[in-house]
Amino acid sequence: MRPVPSRSSVVHERVPLAEPPSSPTFLSGHFAPVSEEHTATGLRVRGALPPELTGRFLRNSHNPLPGVTPVHWFKGSGMVQGIRLREGRAEWYRNRWVRTPALEGKPYLTPRGPDLTASTAGTHVIEHAGRILALCEANLPFELNRELDTLGAYDFAGKLTTAMNAHPKVDPATGELHFYGYSPFPPYLTYHVASADGRLVRSEEIPGVGPSMMHDFAITEHYVVWLDLPVIFDPEDTTGMPYQWSDDYPARIGLMRRDVPAQVRWFGVEPGYVLHLANAYEDGQGRVVVDGPRLDRTGWLESSSWWANRPGHGPAPVSHAHKHRWTLDLATGTVREERTDDLVTEFPTLNNDWHGRAHRYDYAVSFPATEGAEHALVKYDQRTGRRQLHPMGPGRMPGEAVFVPAAGATGEDEGYLLSVVNEPRRGAAELLVLDATDLTARPLATIELPWVPGGIHGSWIPDAPRP
Repeated sequence: MRPVPSRSSVVHERVPLAEPPSSPTFLSGHFAPVSEEHTATGLRVRGALPPELTGRFLRNSHNPLPGVTPVHWFKGSGMVQGIRLREGRAEWYRNRWVRTPALEGKPYLTPRGPDLTASTAGTHVIEHAGRILALCEANLPFELNRELDTLGAYDFAGKLTTAMNAHPKVDPATGELHFYGYSPFPPYLTYHVASADGRLVRSEEIPGVGPSMMHDFAITEHYVVWLDLPVIFDPEDTTGMPYQWSDDYPARIGLMRRDVPAQVRWFGVEPGYVLHLANAYEDGQGRVVVDGPRLDRTGWLESSSWWANRPGHGPAPVSHAHKHRWTLDLATGTVREERTDDLVTEFPTLNNDWHGRAHRYDYAVSFPATEGAEHALVKYDQRTGRRQLHPMGPGRMPGEAVFVPAAGATGEDEGYLLSVVNEPRRGAAELLVLDATDLTARPLATIELPWVPGGIHGSWIPDAPRP
């Protein structure tokens, strides 16, 4: 087993970076990994934390062990960062590698086939039915305790026999967890549903799907929305992520009724790729509206080159992803497509109480379209078409903004946005707490953190469930 650097207790100290002198792009700058696990206590807070923010903000990332340079950023070992808030105080920050067989150097592919436990577990971290799960879409989830120690692979009492995708959806009306496993080999797609109390109650193969990379999907009140897009499995790829753009693979969006056995109606769309959806919902005319940043062919090639450190990538890890909307008309079988904003954005989020329902507000990270421009957090108003920006300032990059409803909230945007912002020139980071009703205002609170590398997705896990 590779040695994992021991944990140390630090308070307001800079954490040593693991960036070697000639790091690839994905292990330098905003993404320079840390070289050890550590805990910082008694965190300094500027401003005032809302007292109802009592719980844990958890976020996942890829952070290879010291001395290990993966062929692709997504192959770096998963590391979960956590910030403990309680009644207006920031009690601790800690980071922990997810201890999977992959961290020990065991391969995913074995002579007997894929090892679903050999996971980086580095894409997302969620809580459902009292379990905290670190996710990576090619493998089983890994369960963590509230101190971020690894408890082991979780397979829903032996019932989950496929991988679990990294972007499951909770139906706000039922509490059910909807997710899937996809594979480069048949069966390409298997749909799962777990009950609100965590029991796996449905597993069903989805027909008519090919070996495309299905990173995200959506649910509406009555439908599951599938993305079958032209980034497909390439067995000859050597970049570490064996999925490449294919001009010969038709782009489609599928709608599947949730209340009957799997039957998918497919709608052809313009070629493009979608990493993350903001939401999908049924409008007043019975159409299904799907919303999220879309990459064209050039954008996909530039972005994928950045993460694999290949020639031809741009200055940022996300290139040419623009907010896009598809309106699928089941009565006519037609699709209307439109770009709805010109900002380069990714990591869309919203108030999760509106998952699958017609939402007014969603949020995203804006990436600089030109060298030297600033990152920002963005708030979109679907009703007015307007947007608000919260610029980060030079050299600062925010992570995905997680929405937390305010106590007693009655409006969709009454709550807070939590985002980790890092600044390589200082070797430090911050957790911003923003008023989601007005992104132009100053942060309500800023929590000072040691260095936290750029990461991917995370969740707010309150101590007590909302009434």
